[in-house]
Amino acid sequence: MLQITLRYLPVGSEVAFLQIKQTEVLKNSAYLPIFYIHVYSAIFVLLAGFTQFNPKILTQYPSLHRAAGYLYAGFVLLFAAPSGIYIGWFANGGLIAKTSFIILGMLWFWFTINAIKLIIERKIKAHKNMMYRSFALATSAITLRLWKVILVYLFHPAPMDVYQVIAWLGWIPNLLIAEWLIRKKII
Repeated sequence: MLQITLRYLPVGSEVAFLQIKQTEVLKNSAYLPIFYIHVYSAIFVLLAGFTQFNPKILTQYPSLHRAAGYLYAGFVLLFAAPSGIYIGWFANGGLIAKTSFIILGMLWFWFTINAIKLIIERKIKAHKNMMYRSFALATSAITLRLWKVILVYLFHPAPMDVYQVIAWLGWIPNLLIAEWLIRKKII
């Protein structure tokens, strides 16, 4: 994901994925800055998120856990989820993909804000479970790309068909796995 993010340095309007989003870039002055907010904030979300579930950090370095948690939640709530919802409105793949990305962004925001509420109330287990859900959605950026490679390699579908499918496969299996782990009390 860091390598993908670095493709967008320096900022440009015809870089990587943006090459197929020129209609939005040229006709919607807000699209490009909001797209870059999403790309740049998501990498911080992933980096902060991966530290949150390490038992050693949780027990031996609670202040690091708390600081990374503030970073994660702040970037999700202020930047990554809202910008994801916005660019989801312009997603390739029509209404099917747009609906998926907008729901993803809304759930991501909701799980994260509820996790904050729960930790303020000192409901640690419920907070942890809500953060697993939130981070499952954060990792959709990774799984979406994995599913794209798998589907294209195995089935060679049309590009828009792939996009409609991976829009949902990028996050629903992640969330189902998180729910299964939570209910089995594995995590």
